[in-house]
Amino acid sequence: MSLCLAAGTLLVSLGAGEITLTWRHSVQKTLWEEVWRDTPAGLVMAQARIQGSGAGMEAPPEARLEDGFWRWTPQLPPQREIVMRRSGATADWQVCIDGRCRPMGDFLPPQADPVILRACP
Repeated sequence: MSLCLAAGTLLVSLGAGEITLTWRHSVQKTLWEEVWRDTPAGLVMAQARIQGSGAGMEAPPEARLEDGFWRWTPQLPPQREIVMRRSGATADWQVCIDGRCRPMGDFLPPQADPVILRACP
């Protein structure tokens, strides 16, 4: 299984069945990370992590502080796709594969918006 990023007619295979999406909150500047896995049922968020709280980004009660991040496993049903917006008002998304993070702009042009994460066809 492999994940792809799609924007308009562009489709980029990430060559991985698990990725981490990271971004900074536009107001709090707090780092947020989500680990997504491609499964037969759909995309599953395996873990969410946040470095702090504020501006509506509080970790839930079940979160545990480890290595400077509040970590938890969200109880979401499998998703068909994840839609990401790129406003230009904040730093671009980071896509991490096997611990190596790269900006979304390394995969798709800066004007590509929205970007959709989904299983590759």
